[in-house]
Amino acid sequence: MPSTVFAPAELREGTLRVTPIGGLGEIGRNMTIFEYAGKILIVDCGVLFPEVDQPGVDLILPDFSPIRDRLDDVVGVVLTHGHEDHIGAVPYLLRLRQDIPLIGSSLTLALVEAKLKEHRIQPYSLTVSEGQTEKLGPFELEFVAVNHSIPDALAVFIATPGGTVLHTGDFKMDQLPLDNRITDLRAFARLGERGVDLFLVDSTNADVPGFTALERSIGPVLDSVIARAPRRVIVASFSSHVHRVQQVLDAAHANGRRVALLGRSMVRNMTIAAELGYLKVPENVLIDYKKAKDIPDDKIVYMSTGSQGEPMAVLSRMANLDHQIEVGPGDTVILASSLIPGNENAVYRVIDGLTKLGANVVHKGNAKVHVSGHASAGELLYCYNILKPKNVLPVHGEYRHLVANAKLARDTGVPEANTILAEDGTVIDLRDGVATVVGQLDLGYVYVDGSTVGEITEADLKDRRILAEEGFISIIIVVESATGRVVVGPEIHAKGFAEDESVFDDVKPKIIAALADAARDGIREQHALQQVVRRTVGRWVNTSYRRRPMIVPMVIEA
Repeated sequence: MPSTVFAPAELREGTLRVTPIGGLGEIGRNMTIFEYAGKILIVDCGVLFPEVDQPGVDLILPDFSPIRDRLDDVVGVVLTHGHEDHIGAVPYLLRLRQDIPLIGSSLTLALVEAKLKEHRIQPYSLTVSEGQTEKLGPFELEFVAVNHSIPDALAVFIATPGGTVLHTGDFKMDQLPLDNRITDLRAFARLGERGVDLFLVDSTNADVPGFTALERSIGPVLDSVIARAPRRVIVASFSSHVHRVQQVLDAAHANGRRVALLGRSMVRNMTIAAELGYLKVPENVLIDYKKAKDIPDDKIVYMSTGSQGEPMAVLSRMANLDHQIEVGPGDTVILASSLIPGNENAVYRVIDGLTKLGANVVHKGNAKVHVSGHASAGELLYCYNILKPKNVLPVHGEYRHLVANAKLARDTGVPEANTILAEDGTVIDLRDGVATVVGQLDLGYVYVDGSTVGEITEADLKDRRILAEEGFISIIIVVESATGRVVVGPEIHAKGFAEDESVFDDVKPKIIAALADAARDGIREQHALQQVVRRTVGRWVNTSYRRRPMIVPMVIEA
C-alpha cells in the first residue's frame, strides 16, 4: 500500500483520474472523486464514527481539500445508498457549495434530504432508479440494482472517453431478499461484455469464505426469541436498517405485541421508509413510546438505536440507567447487528451493563439475529468471473479486507499488476484500459466536535487522551522579577492524579531549587521559567509514578 506523498502530474487529455478520498483502510468515510476534462464527479460522501481514542469527537469527515478550490467543477454527487458511511458528510460538503446536484434512488435522497433539512440546506436532487442512464458533463452514468441491508441501493457504471468504471457501492447477492430486489447480475454481465476498465468493489467481507446468509433467515429467529420472552423486548439495530425493522414489526405482530420506536434517527428514518412504501407496517402495531408504558410488559417491543455501543444512543443510556426505560430481570435485549471494527469494547460494555441489570442479552455471538449486508468471497468471485474487469481497485474495507479482495481478483485471472491496493488519497489515472498510480495526496481526518468542523487537531486529541488517562497538574508560583526568587508557592493542584495533594511535598523543594538555578543562569523570561517548572515536575512524576499527566505551570512575576 502506498504511503509516500507525491503530487500527481497534470491530468493528460483523454485520461480519467480516480482518487478515493475515504473508505480505504477503514469502515466509513466512503468518497471517491472522478475527474475528466476538467470536470469532477463524486461517488458517495460518508462519515466515520469516532473510536474510544478520539474523545469528544462526534463525526469524522473526508478531507475535502483536493476539491475545496474546485467546487465549481463538480457536476454532481452520486449516492449509492442511504447509510451514514455513504451520505453522512453530504451536509458538510454542501455547506461549501449548496447547489451541487445530488443523484440517488428515492429512499437514499429522502434520507439525505431529511438530514439536510436539519442543516437548513435545500438541495438540488435528481432521483434515479435501476436501468436509468444520465449524463453529467463528460460522465455517462448507468445505474444498476444491487442488494444490500437497506432498500434501493445502486451500483453506478461510469463511462468517459478515458475509460469505463463500475462502482458497486455496498452490495451482496441475497437470492431471496425481503423486498425481492436482487443484485442485477444480468446487467453486470452486459456491462462486462461492454468492457469494464476499472472495477471498484466492496471489500468488507472479502476475507469471509462462502456466501453471506440470507436476510430472511433472521425472521424466524427473531420470532422465536420474541415468542419466548417473558417481559419486554428491546431490539437494537442501525436506524436505517429497514429490513430488520420490518422483521421486528412482523414478529411482534405475530406474537400479539406492539412496537415503539426509540431514538430520533430511528423514528425519522422509519417514518420516511413507511411513507415511501419501503416499510410495510401491520395495522395497529406501532405505538408512540410515551404511551407504551401503559402496555403490559409482555405485549411491547421497543425498537431502538445503539447497537454499536454509542455512548449517547438509547441502548447505552439504558445500560447506564440514564433512560426512562429501566431494564431489569426478565427483559430481553436483542442486538440485531454486526460489530463494526473498532466498536467491540463499547458494545461488550453495553452487553455487560445490561446483563448486570438482569436482562437476557441476545446477540450475534449466541444467536443468528443478524446477517451482513456485504458480499462474501464466493459472491465476489462470481462478480469477477462475470465482469472480467481489466483493472480492480478494492474499496470499502480495512487493509486486510482490501488484500483479501485483491487476492480474489488475481485468483480469477486479473493480473497482479492490474490489481491496485490503494489508500485514501491515492491518485489513479485510467487511459486506454491501463490504470496507473500517479500520485499520493496527504489527506487527514476532519473532526466534527460540537459546532466546530476541522478545528480539532491530532494534538488536541492527544491532550484529551492525556487528561482522560493520566490526569492534570497545575502549578502556580510567584517570583520576584529582579532576582527570580520564589516569594509565593509552589501551589500545586491536581485532577485525576492523586486524591491527597500532600504527595507533591517531595517535588516542591525541587521546583524552588530549579528556579534558583535558572535565576543564577540569568533566566528571567516567564515562558522559559514555566518550561523549567514543567520539566522538573515531569521528571519527578515519571520517575516516581510512571505517569505522564498534563502539566500546566503558571509563573507570575511580582
